[in-house]
Amino acid sequence: MNISNAARPSLLRIGLLTLALGCAFSAAAAPKKILVITQSKGFMHGAVRRPAPEQLCLVEKTLDEIGKASGVFTTVHSQDAIGSITRDNLKQFDAVFFYTTGILLPAGDPREALTDFVRSGKGFIGTHSATDTFHGGKEAFTGYVKMINGSFAGHPWGSGTTCTFTNHDPQHPAVAMYPAEFQWKDEIYQYSNYDPASVRVLLSLDMTKTRPLMPYLVPVSWVREYGEGRLFYTNLGHNETTWKDATFQKHLLEGMRWALKLVDGSAAPNPQAQQVQHNRAVVAFAAAESGRDASRYLAKAADASWVKSVTEAVEVLRKLPNPDPKKAPAAEVEAAKQRRSAAIATLQTALDR
Repeated sequence: MNISNAARPSLLRIGLLTLALGCAFSAAAAPKKILVITQSKGFMHGAVRRPAPEQLCLVEKTLDEIGKASGVFTTVHSQDAIGSITRDNLKQFDAVFFYTTGILLPAGDPREALTDFVRSGKGFIGTHSATDTFHGGKEAFTGYVKMINGSFAGHPWGSGTTCTFTNHDPQHPAVAMYPAEFQWKDEIYQYSNYDPASVRVLLSLDMTKTRPLMPYLVPVSWVREYGEGRLFYTNLGHNETTWKDATFQKHLLEGMRWALKLVDGSAAPNPQAQQVQHNRAVVAFAAAESGRDASRYLAKAADASWVKSVTEAVEVLRKLPNPDPKKAPAAEVEAAKQRRSAAIATLQTALDR
């Protein structure tokens, strides 16, 4: 077949366009690369304990399996943050994953390399004790704490507790696999250094159906934009059964895809939705302490003035001393009982106002 000279530039342009589209498609389809840190400088969870130095822990193996099955990402594993989190090494990765505890890096540039990496447009994925990392004492890394937006402050809901969870955003890809309400057994943290205006909470505890009952919001999973990057955190993952659960694995994969900017989902902070859950927790706690049926009062949880007075009464009650009857003088124990009775009467009045 003869091709005229006039046609050659057009065919050349078509060939170049086809090549460009092919390269673009390959680049889009290429799996992302994630640095997985499972180092423990504090408490070591069973899920990140390697059977031997050359063998992967449960978290590492699970992430490998999820990445290979989905084709979304590949992983590089490390339990040496100092050797792995450097500016040069981070250049090869699209995201960093933490299941960690304690102070992993000394003060100085290695720390800023991590937060700068995320701020530059990369992803950060944290599970469970990622919030029990870099906080407390003079060695705390406040930049990390502000980025992840919370520090471990105890876990009243231990690994054997069956908790009830509220899904605040069922349309978000990271939690679309969960119903509006569900139950799961895992260890759940409460937090200090938490700012509700900085994150979009996706899951929280439903305090009207979870015990022990506490009068405050307990967020469980959240997302945020950090600079040009994205952060996804889920508190789930203490129990090994959680890591083996297909729904949790889907939660994790979709959260990672979101952090990698492969799917869309709002990161707009939702402090109003968090306040609703907080108010319900206060009312449920107040009713339980007063010996009342919470269902009588939950409908009033939207009344800010009423909730404020109930909250003040709850705070007075919670601050009362609680002497040990076996150790404290009888007079001290009796006085404490009388103060508690008076505080509960005040609480009942606030509820019925």
